[in-house]
Amino acid sequence: MRFLLWFSAGIFGGVLGGMGMGGGTVLIPLLTLFCGVPQHMAQSVNLFTFLPMSLLSLRVHAKNGLLDAKGAVWMMVPATLLSALGALFVQGVAPGALRAGFGVFLCLLSLYQFYLGAKALLAQKQK
Repeated sequence: MRFLLWFSAGIFGGVLGGMGMGGGTVLIPLLTLFCGVPQHMAQSVNLFTFLPMSLLSLRVHAKNGLLDAKGAVWMMVPATLLSALGALFVQGVAPGALRAGFGVFLCLLSLYQFYLGAKALLAQKQK
């Protein structure tokens, strides 16, 4: 049964990650809530699974002409540096605080996405 939970988490995270929507927003809660994985470990697993998912997704998107690499370097350098700093910082954060912070982030992200969706729906109805 445990295998099915992990496999399902991989499917949901992989589908969203392949679409470029951030599989970790699903994978981390699935691992912590249903698989009993501690928050720090769930985030590490997410980062580890992100490597092959991103490489394969990047290849598919590039093959379909959906990749604009001109500005990517300007994002990769600071993102890589700040990722390393964030990984060092999070080691000193209590698991409960990390879980609460991630939960708040997901709630804010949900509200923002709801706002964008409602705005697009209203604009579509006005046409």
